[in-house]
Amino acid sequence: MSPSGSPPTVRLVVLGAAAVGKSALILRFLHDRFEHKYTRTVEELHVLEYETPSSGKMRVEILDTSGSYSFPAMRELCIRHSDAFGLVYAVDDPGSFEEVRRLRDEILELRGGKGAPITVVGNKADLTVAEGRELLAGEVMATVEGGWDANFVEASARTGGNTVGVFRALLQQVNLPHRLSPTVGRRRDTVPGPAIKKKPPLKKNNSCVLS
Repeated sequence: MSPSGSPPTVRLVVLGAAAVGKSALILRFLHDRFEHKYTRTVEELHVLEYETPSSGKMRVEILDTSGSYSFPAMRELCIRHSDAFGLVYAVDDPGSFEEVRRLRDEILELRGGKGAPITVVGNKADLTVAEGRELLAGEVMATVEGGWDANFVEASARTGGNTVGVFRALLQQVNLPHRLSPTVGRRRDTVPGPAIKKKPPLKKNNSCVLS
């Protein structure tokens, strides 16, 4: 619940195995760019403000988590107190999808009777079978939408394909307006979590507009 006078806050958490492209998807969505060099993330909180036509300002937090899960107590806390979950795997790494399956089970267990809006995201969607793709969209979709009753989206952080669709799906699950402008405008700031080493925070001092 937001403090009196503060805009309503929604927290989206991005989880998945290491090196599947969680940070890359967020970077592409926020700044429309892609870093080819991999840097391990510990934890970063991206804070944005949106203007909605009906309810005014809305604060959206995107929590980018570590694939190594160095802080299990913090992960448990964020699962219990977040509003929607993006579970990311790489289409060329079947083991990363098994990690998504494990994370889903953990979320459902920790949330108990409380709702757990989940969007499963297949990153590296630009890859063909010849280029190393091992997980086909149709097969994963059957499991996620048919068996898990969750959202399924494929995207490519490298090309930018459908990265807006990832966050649109997450916002739809928490009943926020889903027609996002692909160009993200004013952002407030990025707050790093506890870390010994971390990549530099993304620079943000502008806000987004929902329509």
